[in-house]
Amino acid sequence: MHKFKDLETVILTHDIKKDGLREGDMGAVVMVYDGGKAAEVEFVTATGRTVALVTLTSSDVRDI
Repeated sequence: MHKFKDLETVILTHDIKKDGLREGDMGAVVMVYDGGKAAEVEFVTATGRTVALVTLTSSDVRDI
């Protein structure tokens, strides 16, 4: 089971259509919850514009 750490980079394992995210998108952990079991992850464009800020669990991501 993945345990989130502040500021780590993660890869999305599935699409989240309502937020415009696709499997393989890279995001940065900005806040960790429940001892690392969940996290707020920010996804940005190459120019730095935020696309989505979503709460994810370990089953939603993989390491780089």
